[in-house]
Amino acid sequence: MEMKLVLCLVVSILILCNVTRVRSDASNNRYKVGDDVPLYVNKVGPFHNPSETYRYFDLPFCSSGPTKDKKEALGELLNGDRLVTAPYKLDFLNDKDSEIACKKRLTKEQVAQFREAVSKDYYFQMYYDDLPIWGFIGKVEKEGKNDPSEYKYYLFKHLHFTIFYNKDRVIEIAALSDQKNVVELTENKEVNVEFMYSVKWKETEIPYENRMEKYSHSSSLPHHLEIHWFSIINSCVTVLLLTGFLATILMRVLKNDFVKYAHDEESAEDQEETGWKYIHGDVFRYPKYKSVLAAAVGSGTQLFTLTTFIFLLALVGVFYPYNRGALFTALVVIYALTAGIAGYTAASFFCQLEGTNWVRNLLLTGGLFCGPLLLTFSFLNTVAITYSATAALPFGTIVVIFLIWALVTTPLLVLGGIAGKNSKAEFQAPCRTTKYPREIPLLPWYRKTLPQMAMAGFLPFSAIYIELYYIFASVWGHRIYTIYSILFIVFIILLIVTAFITVALTYFQLAAEDHEWWWRSFLCGGSTGLFIYGYCLYYYFARSDMSGFMQTSFFFGYMACVCYGFFLMLGSIGFRASLFFVRHIYRSIKCE
Repeated sequence: MEMKLVLCLVVSILILCNVTRVRSDASNNRYKVGDDVPLYVNKVGPFHNPSETYRYFDLPFCSSGPTKDKKEALGELLNGDRLVTAPYKLDFLNDKDSEIACKKRLTKEQVAQFREAVSKDYYFQMYYDDLPIWGFIGKVEKEGKNDPSEYKYYLFKHLHFTIFYNKDRVIEIAALSDQKNVVELTENKEVNVEFMYSVKWKETEIPYENRMEKYSHSSSLPHHLEIHWFSIINSCVTVLLLTGFLATILMRVLKNDFVKYAHDEESAEDQEETGWKYIHGDVFRYPKYKSVLAAAVGSGTQLFTLTTFIFLLALVGVFYPYNRGALFTALVVIYALTAGIAGYTAASFFCQLEGTNWVRNLLLTGGLFCGPLLLTFSFLNTVAITYSATAALPFGTIVVIFLIWALVTTPLLVLGGIAGKNSKAEFQAPCRTTKYPREIPLLPWYRKTLPQMAMAGFLPFSAIYIELYYIFASVWGHRIYTIYSILFIVFIILLIVTAFITVALTYFQLAAEDHEWWWRSFLCGGSTGLFIYGYCLYYYFARSDMSGFMQTSFFFGYMACVCYGFFLMLGSIGFRASLFFVRHIYRSIKCE
């Protein structure tokens, strides 16, 4: 417990110090008239494929001079940001009208490249004083034309910047493309392009500290927010009522069992035992593959700790909109620092189950989640390199992540494992285990593992189904997610429902005299992750316009890792709840 508290404090201090540094740097953005305010172009890509992004100058845009890359932090690189100095010069409080940024003669190949980008709805992203700007690079004219060969393709060549300021600080910026000032790209022929821009400065009373609220408000308009809250409350009430109904039934059944068993003990000592009391000599028999189970519980506990810290940081306002890379940085740092929790939990539990090769168990714990994640990343990074996309991590970034894993994650995992092995904790079993296991009676099909997993995963999934759409629209779309309070409530309900439904199914399994509940409780608890992956299939084909090999592989590859993480985390929650429940009911009866 002390180790967990120390790790929690270290994580909090590191993250909060990083956030303070970022915000203090931003607070120094004060300018005088004529000062050069930094404007960076970031990336371009198909609007419907959020993972498929490329460097801005991968398209044949021209530049007013030599470009310079902005140094990016780890989280920004993981986010796919690649900032480069822009061809536009937006000096503080200097209005400009139809200023020429640069000129370029496009070859036939470059015209075809732009035309293909326009046909795929390519957008661009820029950052001006750390404020995001978006826009489309061109348009397709389809009106009155049924044959795609008759479509007209146009490239926007004039950008209108409207910038709001408060005294000596930039507050807001908007960029609009001039729909009339275009270059036609329909035919494969060379064309001269003059990229132009206009700048208009306007004063505003919005304080600098509130300049990011615009993006938060755009994601949570009052009308949408009311619908969001209503749908979540409606879902939660329904699930909680159903959970309460099942809990009431379970408590009544348990009460009757306790009365019955107490009566049996008083009336006839030689009376044959039935139900879950009948298997008291087998219910605490250690499961098969206990090393894998201990590693899964350890990994799931670490992921639960990681998720809890991410929620805490979100609730205190660390992940405000377009704080580039903050989430990815937090995920990497916290996951590395919580490795000790996985090692301690897995080794301690494995030794309680009388396991001997704790070193192998520790290696299994370290690779249970990181292994599939590494394989997935290796494949997807290769795909991104093939596409020359910004999602491909530079070699230096891969080295940094490897060093974090080698110098932080692995040592903490080992130290946690040693502490867990030396904890000398014993497995608390209220009943003695018999020498030979009882034979499990033949059970109907609906009491088998897969049907039980389907029943166990459906109820928790129904509690988070509505919220999943908003999360997917944010992660795999261009919406901003800022209502972390709702998400936290849904997460708490998910944990409660998962724990309860797993306990209920464990009871019904024991009542049917099936004593192999260990793995069943873990699989039933984690089955919600399989439902979430099923929702991924629905979202991709029915709710999104994503397409192409790269976007498809990124979506299903990384979502498989996320759902696998949910499987481990919720599986450990379900197993812990079932273990507590089984211990409780067998302590409440007299076992011979």
